[in-house]
Amino acid sequence: MPAPTLPAASRDLSDAEFRDLDDLLAATPEPLTPMDAVMLDGYLCGVIVQPELIAPDRWLPPVFDIDSRPLPGGADAAAHERARSLVLRRHAALNRALHEDGWFEPLILEEEEAPEEAADEPDPLAGMSAVSRPLMPWAAGFQVACANFPALLEMPDDAVMSALARLFRHLPAETDEEREVVATLDSELPLATLDEAIEELVVAVADLADLTRDARYRVDTVRRDAPKVGRNDPCPCGSGRKFKQCHGAG
Repeated sequence: MPAPTLPAASRDLSDAEFRDLDDLLAATPEPLTPMDAVMLDGYLCGVIVQPELIAPDRWLPPVFDIDSRPLPGGADAAAHERARSLVLRRHAALNRALHEDGWFEPLILEEEEAPEEAADEPDPLAGMSAVSRPLMPWAAGFQVACANFPALLEMPDDAVMSALARLFRHLPAETDEEREVVATLDSELPLATLDEAIEELVVAVADLADLTRDARYRVDTVRRDAPKVGRNDPCPCGSGRKFKQCHGAG
């Protein structure tokens, strides 16, 4: 029997839709500073693995402006709604993949050859490994999620801190302590190729999803101000499935 086909609203984005989303985000009117599609992908994963369920109305604003400012008057409402719909679909697809498969395909663009820097303009990525440079925008998006929702960073769990270090190794080290962590990881968990680095990034995110799952759904269960979820309602985990077919099963 063939696998059931997901409704269009639940399917992951196609390559064309990723390009469409990137263009829509780039067209966000000034003075807002939106994410691009790659940074967004890391941000969504950072939202999903938090030890609490975060409603879209809380995590969507930074997508369109890093400071969560509202859209200015006269903005293209139809284009914004189209972008919002695509973002929600990607979030649901990532959440479903992590929940059901423990795996996902991150949006990573191989680094193009950068133009030569002027002599008086140092390379901000100097010192980063060749495999970390293409992952830096994705890791930066994940970091933005942690900055907006710091509960993950505040968990007293060494395994969580270790998984976060494996992701943040792909950001420019700014302190001696950060450089020491990166050096230790490069020694104990070397990444020879971009494919290896992407696989390890996915494993780190999957580890975080597992480590925070109990806390995430326990927090939602004891919250008294939230309406009771009906068995035919969408599951609050964001998988796109009915509650009775997801976390309400059994």
